[in-house]
Amino acid sequence: QVQLVESGGGLVQAGGSLRLSCVASGRTFSSYAMGWFRQAPGKEREFVAGISRGGGRTDATDSVKGRFTISRDNAKNTVYLQMNSLKPEDTAVYYCAALRTSLINIGYRGNEYDYWGQGTQVTVSS
Repeated sequence: QVQLVESGGGLVQAGGSLRLSCVASGRTFSSYAMGWFRQAPGKEREFVAGISRGGGRTDATDSVKGRFTISRDNAKNTVYLQMNSLKPEDTAVYYCAALRTSLINIGYRGNEYDYWGQGTQVTVSS
């Protein structure tokens, strides 16, 4: 069992930055690829960014490439999402998720993931 707890959300003006953190319980964090997803009101949950177990491979959805960076620190059981140049359309609840998978895999679909956090609200004002 893995428990995920996100933090770092909040209200920020357009153009600003936030860093989300997600801390995982347990001693097997490095066995999981990690992903960030988001869900805006009235919209489906969407993949934002993912990172492989060792951090050597990352990917992000096109709308955030060049603005968001995913990283992880396996010694701290933590995955991060650095969000720069935020836009009002980035407003959503952001969730981290854990996927037990092979060393270089990244999951892009939410239904692949094994564990989810409770979410943290990000609101970007114009």
